[in-house]
Amino acid sequence: MSKAAVELNGKTILVTGSPGFIGANLVLRLMRELSGGIVISLDNMNDYYDPALKEYRLSLIEKAAETSPVRHVFIRGSIADKPLVNRVFEEYRPDVVVNLAAQAGVRYSIDHPDAYIESNLIGFYNILEAMRAHPVEHFVFASSSSVYGGNKKVPFSVEDKVDCPVSLYAATKKADELIAHSYAKLYDIPSTALRFFTVYGPAGRPDMFYFSATKKLVEGGNIRIFNYGNCERDFTYVDDVTEGVLRVMRGAPEKETGDDGLPVPPFSIYNIGGETPVGLLEFIDTLQEELVRAGVLPSDYDFASHRELVPMQPGDVPVTYADASTLERDFGFRPTIRIREGLRRFAEWYSEFYNT
Repeated sequence: MSKAAVELNGKTILVTGSPGFIGANLVLRLMRELSGGIVISLDNMNDYYDPALKEYRLSLIEKAAETSPVRHVFIRGSIADKPLVNRVFEEYRPDVVVNLAAQAGVRYSIDHPDAYIESNLIGFYNILEAMRAHPVEHFVFASSSSVYGGNKKVPFSVEDKVDCPVSLYAATKKADELIAHSYAKLYDIPSTALRFFTVYGPAGRPDMFYFSATKKLVEGGNIRIFNYGNCERDFTYVDDVTEGVLRVMRGAPEKETGDDGLPVPPFSIYNIGGETPVGLLEFIDTLQEELVRAGVLPSDYDFASHRELVPMQPGDVPVTYADASTLERDFGFRPTIRIREGLRRFAEWYSEFYNT
């Protein structure tokens, strides 16, 4: 689908889920690179993981705002709060919306399904309804590689069927894509879904394996390696994800009229993944080496005694592998940061942040 150029300078941009992990990194890029406008961060700062990390990311954004020509506004609240969402749209009239707010985590969805329905479905619907009343130039939202479920064909292509999710989290993300497509068709809302593949990096989510494993090793605990280590993940460094999101924001699916006189849905989907799946055991070995290098762990740390091989967990899949060729075709970008460099940056940040 052809693209309509979206100028971000001087615009009002709403980023939900900031100061979450990806959201905070995106807002920091916008604060650094735009020459004017307003960026609105909306997040409820919940305690799914340590809120201190969100406060830390928010402090980085506020510091950047002191010298940025872009005005930053932080609104504490949930996208599931429909009156709040409506007030934000009525007051600020955003030109571009990036919805990154969601209840994340595959395993957490097994025991806490209500959180996923509230945020990923009701909250998502609230954003769409607000845009129906207040049209935007481009709606970009986070989907997930989890929608590919148990697909056997790799790499995963956006052309693949994604009808067999293996977790509630994945099902809500697939539902978001379907609902957004229907709103794009009915109300001509230019929309782009981004399927992220295992995002990692400094100040990331503590529930992600690389972060939680580091904490357990520092505390002398054992790390559980699922499927006995027979997993591969398409790990994607957060800077690559941010670059991909930023490029996509600037190119909205172009509005067209079909033969029936009705809108052709201005809707696109892209994978944002590293395109180089890494075995879980190789990833763990690299992480351990970088933790030693950064001084997070001593050089004589007995890693072998702190590993526990366990079966696959419900909701997990053995392999994730992105085909990001459409992203490169339409936006001239594919991820470039490999795990050695990415984990080195994480380990150095961890050492500084936790004073190890």
